[in-house]
This record gives sequence, structure tokens and C-alpha cells, in this order.
Amino acid sequence: MEPATRRLWPMSKLVSILTPCFNESTNVRDCASAVRRLFETVLREYEYEHIFCDNASTDDTVEILRQIAHDDPHVKVIVNARNFGPFRSAFNGLLSARGEAVVVFLAADLQDPPELIPEFVRRWEAGNEIVYGVRKQREENRVLALVRKFYYRLVNQFSYTSIPPDVGEFQLIDRVVVEALARFDDYYPYIRGMIASCGFRAVGIDYTWVARKRGISKNRWYHLVDQALNGIISFSNVPMRISLAVGFVLSVVSMAYACVQLLINLVYFRQLTAPGIPTLIVGIFFFSGVQLLFLGIVGEYVMAIHSQVRRRPLVIERERINFQPTSEEQQPSRASGS
Repeated sequence: MEPATRRLWPMSKLVSILTPCFNESTNVRDCASAVRRLFETVLREYEYEHIFCDNASTDDTVEILRQIAHDDPHVKVIVNARNFGPFRSAFNGLLSARGEAVVVFLAADLQDPPELIPEFVRRWEAGNEIVYGVRKQREENRVLALVRKFYYRLVNQFSYTSIPPDVGEFQLIDRVVVEALARFDDYYPYIRGMIASCGFRAVGIDYTWVARKRGISKNRWYHLVDQALNGIISFSNVPMRISLAVGFVLSVVSMAYACVQLLINLVYFRQLTAPGIPTLIVGIFFFSGVQLLFLGIVGEYVMAIHSQVRRRPLVIERERINFQPTSEEQQPSRASGS
């Protein structure tokens, strides 16, 4: 028999919304209000939980979330001990979601429009296990938008599984997909790629990724580069194969050039010994640069393996707000040892 303290959901289905955040004090209230309005109007026949995953914000975001959660039991909060990045934080929240459908990543700044969630739900009810948003238009710098488009298509081309271009983590997934993702053991989850690799029936909905209205993005260029490299390394071995192919071609060309130089010097060694020194210097610098490039590519894969085998926790949490305690949490904890 269920404990009296556990809430029994009615016949209506439960939808989970995940919102990672870091220093978003100007946006979290509007984000929570936007979701609440949806489930009070067009989605009123559904129950919902809105899980905010805070990455150890240094402003008053946590205090605001604590007040929102106090006033609204649908709002739940996971506070991390430090900033583990948006994707680790989002994936940790995904593992805690109880919904029969889960919106994987609703940005706190509302650049992904929450008004699209009812259409997500409708397509899900029509039998699609994955409903993803396609960012057909972007209200951002034209150069950055072109770079993103190129990257999405590059990843899709290189990946061993088809990852839809112009698609981020703003997706609704069925419970069966959540359970499949829970079996992944990845130190740095590339969530959009992991969802695509699960298969299942999927459909996309076009929308415009709007400009941020308040605050500044916490994703700096080096974060974007790190996330981009993770996407390629996690779902493609093409960079290694390219390195192998280029290395093989350069080796053949080098040996051929060495043979030609040997023949020339055997016949004309007195005239061409001194002029060959510039060629040697250029060759040394060229091949050294190529070797360093390939070592960097190999290093990315080695670093990914190193991080994976160390098996560190996905995130470390400081506290949870509005979550019902599990049976394990209700038992006394064991000492950690000396």
C-alpha cells in the first residue's frame, strides 16, 4: 500500500518540464509563470512538475526559486554543489523526472518558446515518442547563426547516428525514451545525440529561436567550443579516420619525395647539397605541425576515455526542494569512512 505522504496522481497524465539555470534571477519567475499558465489553460487536463536544476548560482536565483517552490508545489528545485554545466545538470534532472512525458530542456531565458509545449504534447499523444523543436530562424548574430548551422550539419554528416540539424535539447520525450537514456553511462552527456541514437518515432516542429530579453548568456565562446567538440567526439570517429588517411597520404608523399631527393643528390650532389637545406626546414615545420594537430585530435579522444573511466558522479547536489523522499533517503545514512 502506498504511504499516505506520497501523492497519488489522478487519471490525468503527468508532464515534467526541466529548466537548468545559472544566475538567472531575472528570468526564473517568468519561466515558472509561463509554464504554470500553460497548465492552467490549454494543458489543464494534465498534471505537471517543473524541475529547476540550479548550477550553484552566485546571485539570488536559489532564493527566488525557493520562494516559488514554497508557493507552488508543482515547482521542484535541485541545487548543485558547484557549476557542472547545463548538460550534466539537465541530464541529472532528467533522471529525477517522474512524468510520462518530459520536456528535456526549457531554457530559463525563454529563448525556446514555452508556447510550443502544447503542440509537443499533441504530437506525443498522436503516437510520437520524440517531438523535437527545429530552430528554423534565429534572432542572433548572422555569423554565429551560420556557424551553428554549419556545425549541426557537420555533426549530422560525421555521426554514426542521424542527428537532426538545427535541433537542440528543446524536445519532449516519452517515458520509454527516458528509461532508455537512464541506461547511458556518460560523463558528459550530449543529450540531443543520445536521444537521436535511441531511435523511436520522432517528429519535428519548426520555430523561431528568439533573442534573450533579460540578462546575458552564460555560454561563452569557449563553452560553445567545448560543447561542440563533445558532440563530435561522442558520436563520431571520423576525425580519427581523417587523421589516419591524411597521415598515410603524407607518409607516401614524404617517402616519394625522399627517394627523388636521394636520386638527385646521387647525381648532382655537389651542386644541390646546400640549396636543399630550406626544403628540409620547411618539411620539418610542416610535418611537426601536422603531428601536433593529430596528437591534439587523439588527445581529445584519450581525454574523453580518461574522464569516463574515472567514473566521477554526474553532479553533486547540495539540496532538493519539493521532492518526495525515497525509501532509501528515509533510512539512516551510513558513515562514509575515514
